[in-house]
Amino acid sequence: MSSSIKFNNVNTLFSKSLKFKINDYFSSTYKKKTGNRRIFIKAAVLLTTFTLLYTVLVFVQPHWAVGIVLCLLFGVNLAAIGFNIMHDAGHNSFSENKNLNTVLSYTLNLLGGNIYFWKLKHNIAHHTYTNIDGEDHDIEVKFMRIHHDQQLKKHHRYQSFYFIFLYGVSYLAWIFYQDYEKYFRQKMGGSSTRFHFPLRERIIFWTSKVLHFLMFVVIPIVYVGWLPTLIGWGIAGAVCGISLATVFQLAHVVSETEFKTIDQSKVEEEWMIHQIQSTANFATKNNVLTWLLGGLNFQVEHHLFPRISHVHYPAINKIVQQTCKEYNIQYIEFRSFRQAFMSHVRVIQAMSR
Repeated sequence: MSSSIKFNNVNTLFSKSLKFKINDYFSSTYKKKTGNRRIFIKAAVLLTTFTLLYTVLVFVQPHWAVGIVLCLLFGVNLAAIGFNIMHDAGHNSFSENKNLNTVLSYTLNLLGGNIYFWKLKHNIAHHTYTNIDGEDHDIEVKFMRIHHDQQLKKHHRYQSFYFIFLYGVSYLAWIFYQDYEKYFRQKMGGSSTRFHFPLRERIIFWTSKVLHFLMFVVIPIVYVGWLPTLIGWGIAGAVCGISLATVFQLAHVVSETEFKTIDQSKVEEEWMIHQIQSTANFATKNNVLTWLLGGLNFQVEHHLFPRISHVHYPAINKIVQQTCKEYNIQYIEFRSFRQAFMSHVRVIQAMSR
């Protein structure tokens, strides 16, 4: 997981100024950069909801119409656990306690994924080389072309029609196929180098995958039958997949963000400016959406300061915007979810031809 790409580290005045202001904010307000009471309450609510929904669906077995609604909610709940608990814990920003962060980051394994793979793919590749083809594996979406350096294929002409379907199956494809592909290939993407995979992580991989299969496939089939299990998984998985994929795409794959072609392994801008150029916010005034998404609609702040918990993003958002204005740097933010989504659709259409 190494790269020869380097960012400009000369005259990084913007980065120094912004870091100073953010540090001054936390020191002057006596706040910790990690999560506070609110994030612990939210985690308790989401995990309790997860337990209740699973119990009712598998063991109580309500009327099929009620079951469909609960499966929809279960899909939202799965995504919300990822956004709010796993994501902050995976960045070590949930708590000051590193051991607690480690434990909570394994909620991804509970949901069927693998935190070791995620940290390599997301924390390192995506957060360092955002929107750079061949380096940011999060923009390598099978059957999709979203970067101008990616090869245009015949089926891409139809991607504006089938992209929602792909987002819908993305979560199930991730946990039931792509993780195993990474395991046996030991590569994050088609052009990446092989990564080190310790024995401890191999054991965790198989243990968590087996437990997940038992909990989400075997036990439901035993209690409700294979057809209701298949339908329930299809509904919950599609909702979760669309939620996860859409939030990521609206943060990076919109017409206003940059997708750079890197020549001579050199990025002209300093790292923080590159993050601002390749990342967008959306619907930051929507408190309900902010709560559900774990502040990931404040994606600019997250990419600049991934070790700061999402509960602080609304506050530091004002500091980041003001500093960008001082240095004449374009700050990308959509007022609504709809505006961001339509911009994403325009990129898909443009990359289809």
